[in-house]
Amino acid sequence: MSLKSILPAALFALAATTAMAQAPAMPVRVSGTIVTFDGGLLSIRTDKGADETLKLSPDLRVTALVNRQLSDINAGDYVGSAAVAGPDGKLHAQEVHIFASNMRGAGEGHRPMAGPNQSMTNATVTTVLADPTGHTLRLTYPGGEQDIEVGSDARIVQIVPGDRSLLKPGAAVSLFVSKAADGTPTVRSIQAEKDGVKPL
Repeated sequence: MSLKSILPAALFALAATTAMAQAPAMPVRVSGTIVTFDGGLLSIRTDKGADETLKLSPDLRVTALVNRQLSDINAGDYVGSAAVAGPDGKLHAQEVHIFASNMRGAGEGHRPMAGPNQSMTNATVTTVLADPTGHTLRLTYPGGEQDIEVGSDARIVQIVPGDRSLLKPGAAVSLFVSKAADGTPTVRSIQAEKDGVKPL
């Protein structure tokens, strides 16, 4: 099976909440388009052109995204931001995810990602500052804080609950897969396309 090993930490935190205790390995991400769904198995065509059929966990979690704007982010919100350190030494947001209130604390902290100079910060917004190039979010988490520059090119989305009705042929999905107790690759969490808004 061809599985992507790069997993945005904000979404990994969501997948990790559903992972079984007996499966310590990090979930991996598989992105593609649904071919068929029969309730227990999901067949997709991956972004690399491979056909995969995967078993779904009985406690599968499905989420979706809604497009938002910078003006929708307020002090006190819990967010995740993938960012890249620029030549100016500042962190520049690639995307910002606004979490639902019941996901506050998921994956909290600041950590590196797979890309060069790339990081993920999951934290509470303490200040939204306007500046000449956009806005700066000051994000605070236990033991630290980060200032993230958010320009007009950064994608801003809100993670919202979904259900299996979103798993339709032709829909884009990101699957988060880990091994079940018997070693079978099993989908624990899915972020699915909704109303034309595709997963990250």
